[in-house]
Amino acid sequence: MSRIVHSGLGLLASALLSMLAVTGAFLAFESLTERARSTQTARGQQSVARLAELVQSRHPEVERIVRTASGSVIAYYFERDRAGAELIDPVTGEALAPYEPSPLTRTITNLHRALLMGETGRAIAGAGAAVMMVLCISGAILLATRSGGWAALVRPSRGTPVQRLHCEVGRGAIVGLSLSALTGCYLSLATFGLVPDGSSATGGPRPTPSGGERLAISHLAALQTVDLVDLRELTFPYGADLTDTYTLTTAQGVGDVDASTGYLLTFVPHDLTRRIHETVFMLHTGRGMWPLALLLGLSALAAPVLAVAGGAIWWRRRRSMPRITRNVGAQAADTIILVGSEGNSTWGFAATLHAALIRAGHRVHVAAMNDQARRYGNGRRLLVLTSTHGDGDAPASATSFLRRLPHATPIPVAVLGFGDRSFPRFCGYAAEVDAALRGLGWPKIADLRLIDRQSAQDFAEWGAMLGAAIGTPLTLVHVAARPETHELVLAERVDYGADSQAPTSILRFVAPPAPSDAGPWRRLRGRRLPRFEAGDLLGIVAPGTDLPRFYSLASSSSDGIVEICVRKRPGGLCSSFLHDLSPGSAIQAFVRTNTGFRPCGGTTPLILIGAGAGIGPLAGFIRHNRHRRPVHLYWGGRHPASDFLYAADIERWLASKHLTRLVAAFSRVPGGAYVQDRLTSDAAEVRSLIQHGAQVMVCGGREMASGVASALASIVQPLGLDLAGLKAEGRYLEDVY
Repeated sequence: MSRIVHSGLGLLASALLSMLAVTGAFLAFESLTERARSTQTARGQQSVARLAELVQSRHPEVERIVRTASGSVIAYYFERDRAGAELIDPVTGEALAPYEPSPLTRTITNLHRALLMGETGRAIAGAGAAVMMVLCISGAILLATRSGGWAALVRPSRGTPVQRLHCEVGRGAIVGLSLSALTGCYLSLATFGLVPDGSSATGGPRPTPSGGERLAISHLAALQTVDLVDLRELTFPYGADLTDTYTLTTAQGVGDVDASTGYLLTFVPHDLTRRIHETVFMLHTGRGMWPLALLLGLSALAAPVLAVAGGAIWWRRRRSMPRITRNVGAQAADTIILVGSEGNSTWGFAATLHAALIRAGHRVHVAAMNDQARRYGNGRRLLVLTSTHGDGDAPASATSFLRRLPHATPIPVAVLGFGDRSFPRFCGYAAEVDAALRGLGWPKIADLRLIDRQSAQDFAEWGAMLGAAIGTPLTLVHVAARPETHELVLAERVDYGADSQAPTSILRFVAPPAPSDAGPWRRLRGRRLPRFEAGDLLGIVAPGTDLPRFYSLASSSSDGIVEICVRKRPGGLCSSFLHDLSPGSAIQAFVRTNTGFRPCGGTTPLILIGAGAGIGPLAGFIRHNRHRRPVHLYWGGRHPASDFLYAADIERWLASKHLTRLVAAFSRVPGGAYVQDRLTSDAAEVRSLIQHGAQVMVCGGREMASGVASALASIVQPLGLDLAGLKAEGRYLEDVY
């Protein structure tokens, strides 16, 4: 629900909010500029009486003196019946320059407050502030959900570059935007009299002025005791009218000063309502508090960035929604597929399943989990395909499913979960749905199955199992919409493992040169690599197959190469294709971000654990350890003579302190061991590192990862820790295949 509210309001109000934010940023920075130009006075340095005397010595007909929140002092006067205004040095009382309000500032102020539309514009601007407040609240909820709880808000965000930009900018600006929105709502309500602002307070009947001859302004006792720092405005009596008074407005209240006696006739202190209004106005504008003005200005500039990034996320989600043809009505279908999806990728798998069932002669209905019917008239089976949002929460299209489930008529059901093992609660919502169905007694077609990172292979295996269960052979060939590919040319390869029957190669690709018919500037620049980091995934589709295979990257785009480590798998089409490449051969590939497998920032130790080709991304992390944080590498291979991947690089990294320590395990030597055995032998050292905040990163095959997890669970148990807790804190990450 929060995502629907956030994206819907954001799209509808993006132009209005961006305009209000940009104009607000202009006004905030304009106040900083005004303060920088102003001479600031300290308390006790100047009195109102003395300053007024200095001004009046130059301009006998002074109308009023104003001290702005930024510290500027402006004197308004008449000279030969012509109005004038000048900026005043608050210390000397001398004129600094003529004061001419900027037409641009006036226009932008009007645009910000009322959209140049008067009262109607003020109402729309107030509504915009309310929408911004809702967006800040819903955005914070979404960020907490996505991060795995409120305590995880400080962790780096995950997702595509645009998603990370949206999250990081929003996280940085949320305080300033929330403050601007909340105070803007209050000021809008006060403008229309819906909340009091204290401006109508009075001090009772006004005493009659003495009407005697006026004293010199420097002799007015009431003004002598007022510090210039407290002044807001001093209005002088009119012309020769001896019954007129000085009107003094200070930070404390408003009073009338008798021009003949110099004493206060009345003084109305600001009540609580007025003080609240002035405080809110200061918090909204930042005037009088330059650090706040800077925060508000920078936060406001984030709003257009958030609008553009949010729109891009919405458009990408919309484009990724597949079109499902021949989708029969819910009551006519024999098979119902319900989909829980946050970013639409699960809908693609549902479309593939729908098409396969249609080809097999079934009547199939696909809908969101939120659209579940209480009863399906001809339904013989229900297939639930759902992802998990954030820390085990329901995705956008499934938020009401569990609430409505007890009212539905049971039919045989199977649940398929989609997720990412690097997240703390992998497929947590799918497991919750499966448990709820079992608890309500729904018949089971098959056990719960989980798909890691949209694995087409795992999906095909589940399809075969489902087909056997329902008596309909199913072949599920799911090809996700392939991102734009980039041509890469193999520049270098280093081969290992031939003697141990585990051929593994380190392949380094570069961008091809620009074509000969390109312009001189393009030829000079060449072709650029896509942007990526070590640990991201390189997707490659081998000739003769439709399914991309993903390989963890051992380099980043700043290295100028695309480096992967590939073991040749028996019967593996893609690994065989890559191992057959020779330098100069070209491939088409694309990058998929893998932000769930990145070292955390800071200088806390890293414990990198891998086996075989799983060393690839770990080597990339070591290579980019520019700040020489402690890095301990535990790695396993078959034989040091033929399988010691990155051996020469590791020697250099140890010498340069990019790598603190290497603990290698080889299984095909006398007394051989596996990497989990080395961890157990080093239990005290590993435990001490984790106790001091170390982050553990594991990359490699499932069997190795399972053994490592078992060993680490025993190691951290004396600390009162477990792997689930470390995962939730982002201190235990896996990239397992």
